[in-house]
Amino acid sequence: MLIAAIVTITLALVFYTIGVWSEKLQGELKKWHLVIFYIGLIFDTTGTTIMTKIAEGGFKLNFHGVTGLLAIVLMLFHAVWATVVLLKNDAKAKANFHKLSIIVWIIWLIPFISGAIFGMAR
Repeated sequence: MLIAAIVTITLALVFYTIGVWSEKLQGELKKWHLVIFYIGLIFDTTGTTIMTKIAEGGFKLNFHGVTGLLAIVLMLFHAVWATVVLLKNDAKAKANFHKLSIIVWIIWLIPFISGAIFGMAR
């Protein structure tokens, strides 16, 4: 199960990073970015669920647990808000959406990195 968790969390990093930075580089939120955001969210949620099952005692109210939960909530908000922006088809909102994307991505990296550090420390 650990290998499955590592693979899915890593795929979340790959997809989310591709979505966020390609949106930034292309200068506008596009439908395919939204698909990539949701794929990243699915992989992250799957990996986190597997990791929680592996962890002794399940979810822990510590730095990694709290930031990880915050990251998933922010990823969900980010994907839903991207959906709203695309449905409204507001050019300015689509052009500025990358600002939110980068902030959410940076926050998402905190539990990703802390999980890797805590995992290696065991």
